[in-house]
Amino acid sequence: MPQRNFLQYLIVTAKGLAMGAADVVPGVSGGTIAFISGIYEELIETIHNIDLGFFKIWKKEGFSKAWKHYNLSFLLALFSGVFISIISLAKLITWLLEVYPIMVWSFFFGLVIASIVYVGKQITNWRLTVIVALIIASVLSYLITIADPIGSPESTWFLFLAGFIAIIAMILPGISGAFILLLLGAYTAVIGIVTQLGEGIITLNSSLFLSALGKLLIFGVGAILGLKMFSRVLNWMFKHHKNLILAVLTGFMVGALNKIWPWKEVLQYRMNHAGEQIPFIERSILPQNYDGNPQILYAILFAVIGFLTIFLLEMIAVKKSTVSSSSKESK
Repeated sequence: MPQRNFLQYLIVTAKGLAMGAADVVPGVSGGTIAFISGIYEELIETIHNIDLGFFKIWKKEGFSKAWKHYNLSFLLALFSGVFISIISLAKLITWLLEVYPIMVWSFFFGLVIASIVYVGKQITNWRLTVIVALIIASVLSYLITIADPIGSPESTWFLFLAGFIAIIAMILPGISGAFILLLLGAYTAVIGIVTQLGEGIITLNSSLFLSALGKLLIFGVGAILGLKMFSRVLNWMFKHHKNLILAVLTGFMVGALNKIWPWKEVLQYRMNHAGEQIPFIERSILPQNYDGNPQILYAILFAVIGFLTIFLLEMIAVKKSTVSSSSKESK
């Protein structure tokens, strides 16, 4: 693992800030940002290497040696940036969803459409099993979006499950953790918890802070366990069945478009932590059936902006990959 000075770790933190910003937005993958910024392989390798051997080295050679051996300064710098970014942006996203829901969801819709194209283009062999996998994943994903929620998005076990599954975004360029949360119906709940944490810090409200921190820790434990389990399985799948896993990911995003459709009709509400009624079960409707101003032109505009965002990120990633390949060949 590379040795870094303080300034270089600050750069890693800055990359973490970019990853955190991406992970807050459905359709933009933190893994993609890690790839573009050149830390993806180090991130995966560092996560792979973490095991109970840390305590053996700590006991024999000291904490400092164990910390360096497992490259934990890199993870601390990176995830500090991710955490700061998520805390900072969560309140903004929450406010935007309340005030400009159609425009925000249209932007997300454009992001996911572009992500579908981006991931789908990487499939190199469209054999029958790949096509079937894509169709099954699409149908399964769509059924999840129309099914009644299996539990309250803020319940302990549901938050643990959401963290366990959503962390897939950290190790897969092309798919977003926020998108997974959307698919599970936990996106607004998790964003709300992060917002509460930030408000608790700013207002020095200890009860609000501790309540949000407890929920976030449950989510985090699920994410840590998921990260360790998924990293090995997904890396093996990518090495041996890349087209198949890409087809499944593409299918999941296709089916989940129903969840991100900007125009919704609320069928059932639920009470949040503040005693307010918020949408619990919704269904997609046509713009002309929307109860209010459908803002179709704004919706189209923001969907295009979302699509172009992924398109530009893809161009940067391709350019970086080409430059990297050229430098390796020259050596």
